[in-house]
Amino acid sequence: MSRHRHATRVTGAVVAVVSVALLPIRPALAEDLTVDQIVERANRVAYYQGADGRADVKMVITDSQGRTREREFTVLRWDAKAEGSEGDEHCGEQKFYVYFERPADVRKMAFMVWKHLDKDDDRWLYLPALDLAKRLAASDKRTSFVGSDFFYEDVSGRGIAEDTHELVETTDEFYVVKNTPRSPDSVEFAHYTTWIDRQTFVPMKSEYVDKAGNYYRGHKVITSETIDGKPTVTKAEMVSTKTGSKTVVEYSKVKYDVGLPEDIFTERYLRRAPRQHLR
Repeated sequence: MSRHRHATRVTGAVVAVVSVALLPIRPALAEDLTVDQIVERANRVAYYQGADGRADVKMVITDSQGRTREREFTVLRWDAKAEGSEGDEHCGEQKFYVYFERPADVRKMAFMVWKHLDKDDDRWLYLPALDLAKRLAASDKRTSFVGSDFFYEDVSGRGIAEDTHELVETTDEFYVVKNTPRSPDSVEFAHYTTWIDRQTFVPMKSEYVDKAGNYYRGHKVITSETIDGKPTVTKAEMVSTKTGSKTVVEYSKVKYDVGLPEDIFTERYLRRAPRQHLR
């Protein structure tokens, strides 16, 4: 696959910290970069650092009445190399594996994504109580991920080719980019705006507006740090004004370039977790 066919993803997501190969980044002035280049770099930071990666995730879901539920899981991510590449160039095709440890009602549940460049991603969910590995329909990608305020699409990200992008403001700290869907009937939002850090290109905040013009969903980074020389989100929050709920995720034991084998990202390992790679 040609390196020029990168289909990249942007938007804050639950596995943003375990992403693919990052180009060297430098502070840049708005006049140095086009909006597409800004979005491309932000996507690389959010989803493409290292050749592979893993992280432990603690998720706390708080409903409108203040009641909480917790989820603990591990995310593994593997990236394909660009066809014909002799170096570390990766093509944008990825595979994700999410394994749930706690609480008891989701223990051993697994979720897997094969992210594609030119077609809908493939997604599977394994339900241990039924011993059932079900394939999720493409239409499910913007539905709740295990009862949280994150969507299934947030796991691997939204393809930037699915939206048009407009640089609406440049501040001392941020590039502010408005993203409008090319196929508005396929999504529930009219547009979303992302605040991208000018120094690190980390997408720090995203706000979604529905088709009535109302803000209804927002993502923000709470804390970040540098891990293995890579800017990494360590705590983030997704809120829903429609339900009054919020979901906070914290990432720990983040590692890049761990040497994950591709063959663990198969239906076989939905039923039999690759324990040696989850530790």
